[in-house]
Parts: sequence; structure tokens; C-alpha cells
Amino acid sequence: MDPKNIKKEYTNGEVTIVWQSGKCIHSGNCVRNNPDVFKPKEQPWITPAHSTTEKIMETINKCPSGALTYYLNEK
Repeated sequence: MDPKNIKKEYTNGEVTIVWQSGKCIHSGNCVRNNPDVFKPKEQPWITPAHSTTEKIMETINKCPSGALTYYLNEK
């Protein structure tokens, strides 16, 4: 695997956020739209438990590069 394109998943139980570092253009949209979840200075930098699933999906839909995607978990 290319170390420059890391793929990580983070879940709140309802939705899973998928982040692909190689696609990220650091637009900052995620941080501006949902700072409770996306905190680039922290580890892990994505904490989906701090927001609603709806707001997470809304935020990810604004990602211009496609680095952030999501899928709904099976119930």
C-alpha cells in the first residue's frame, strides 16, 4: 500500500466515514462545516460520535475532492 494514500474508517455506529489521504486537497470544508467531528490537530482527527449522522453525511457531501465518503451501517 502506498503510504501517501492511507484509507481509514471511523464510525459512530450508524454511519461509517471513509477517509482517503491521497485524495485530500485540504480544502478545510469538513473542519468548517463540522468542527466537532473533524479536528485535524488531534488523533484520531475524525470523531464521529460527536455529531449526528445527518450532519456527518451533509458535511461529507460538501467534500470537493472525494477524499471523504461514507456508508450507512447495517442495523
